[in-house]
Amino acid sequence: MFSINNWQQGKRWTNWANNIVSYPSTYHAPASIEAIQQIIKNMKKQQTLRVTGAAHSFSPVAMPEETALTLHNLRGLLSVDTKNLTATFYAGTYLYEIGPLLAEHQLALINMGDIQAQTLAGVIATGTHGTGVTLGSFSSMVTKWGFINGLGEYIEHERGTDDLSEALHVSIGLLGILVTVTIQVTPLYSLHYVSEKTNLEDALKNFQQTIRTHRHVEWFYFPGSDLIQVKKMDKVAPVEQNKWQRHLNEMNLQLVENGLFYVISELCKWQPRASSSVSKLSSKLVSEGVRTDLSYRMFPSPRSVKFTETEYAIPLQHFEACMEEIHAVLKKGKFTVHFPIECRTTKGEQGMLSPTQGEESAFLAFHMYKGMNETPYFDWVRVLMRKYNGRPHWGKVNDYDATNIRDYYPKFAAFNELRNEHDPNNIFVTSYFRRIFN
Repeated sequence: MFSINNWQQGKRWTNWANNIVSYPSTYHAPASIEAIQQIIKNMKKQQTLRVTGAAHSFSPVAMPEETALTLHNLRGLLSVDTKNLTATFYAGTYLYEIGPLLAEHQLALINMGDIQAQTLAGVIATGTHGTGVTLGSFSSMVTKWGFINGLGEYIEHERGTDDLSEALHVSIGLLGILVTVTIQVTPLYSLHYVSEKTNLEDALKNFQQTIRTHRHVEWFYFPGSDLIQVKKMDKVAPVEQNKWQRHLNEMNLQLVENGLFYVISELCKWQPRASSSVSKLSSKLVSEGVRTDLSYRMFPSPRSVKFTETEYAIPLQHFEACMEEIHAVLKKGKFTVHFPIECRTTKGEQGMLSPTQGEESAFLAFHMYKGMNETPYFDWVRVLMRKYNGRPHWGKVNDYDATNIRDYYPKFAAFNELRNEHDPNNIFVTSYFRRIFN
C-alpha cells in the first residue's frame, strides 16, 4: 500500500510490481483543490505531471517523469444522499477505506474487484472492474466527476449522454486530475461465497447459465490443468461473519494463497521446467468452502506474491472458444507459467476508451511471477486476443500505440479532441502517451 513516508524529492518511483521505474524531479502532495490548481498553473513548458495513485498499474499509465503528484491528502467521504443513493468522495480515497465509511450510513459499493489498495481516481480513470455480467466497472458507478484540467480549471460534470461523459468514463488521467467523484451506491448487503473445484469441460458447458444465475462468478484456470477454481457470490441480507472465523479465513489465505504460493513460485523461477507440474498441483490444492460476510470484506483478497499482468476484454460470446484454444495450447506446456488465468465478466459500457465498447465482455487476466520472463507468454496472448477482438485493460501491460489505437477504439479521434481542449499544453502526456497520441 502507498506510504506517504516514501514520497520525497529525489526518491526513485516504482509501481507495485516493480516493472515500471522512474526518477521524477519533483514530488507534490497537495491538501486542497486550490493547491492542485496552482501546481498546474506553475508547470513549466514541456514539463509533464502524472497522478500516481497507489501505483498498482502494470503499464506506465501512472508513471511520472518530471512531476509526480499524490492525492493521499485528499481522501474521505464528503457527503451522502440517501434518497438518491449516491456518495461523494475525495478521489484520493483508497478502496479499503470506502467500505467502512459507507457502512456507517448503511450503504455499500455496488461492486469491486479483489484488490483494495487503489485509489478511487485510479480505478475510475483506468476502468478497473470486478466481476458480474450485470455489473459494470468502477467507471460505470460515477454520476459526477470533479476534475482540474490542464489549464488549472476546476470543472464539475454530471454524467449524461454527451461526449464529455463518454470521454471521462475512462479518461486515463488525460483530461485532468480527478479530485472529487460522486458514485452510485446501494443499501448495505452481505455476500454468500462458494469456492469449488470443477472440471473445465463441464464448467464451459454451463458457463453462460452460471454467470446469469449468480451475481458474481470468477474462474481461476491453472495452465495445463483440467481442473479450475470457480468462485461464486450472491447478494444476501446484511450479516457479519463471526470474528474468530473471519480471522481463521484470513490466516488461511495468507498461509496458503500467499505463503505456500510464494514458495512454489520461487521454485518455478529457479526451475522453470517445473511450472507445468506446479500448475496442475495447485489446481488440486484449491481451497473449497463457504462463507458469508459484509460485501466490502468479501470482495478483496490479499495479494502479497508479486507478478506482472496483462488483461484483455473479449466479447462474451467468444469466451468458450477462446478458453478451449487457451487450454489446447497450455496443456502442451509450451510456456513456463504456473500463475492461474483469472476470468471475469462485466456488462458493456459506453465509454470512448472502455475496453468493452458497449458489449457484455469476458475479461481474461494473464499473470507471470515477478522475476520470470513474461515476454514469450504475453506475446502469444497478444496475438490470440486479437483473434477474439480483445482490447487490453489500460492499467495492465498493453501494446497501445499510434498504429493500432484507432482500430481498438473507433471514437479515439473524438476523445483526442476533448483531450486537446482540456490539456492544450500536454501537461498530462508523458512518453508513454506520446507513443499513442502521436
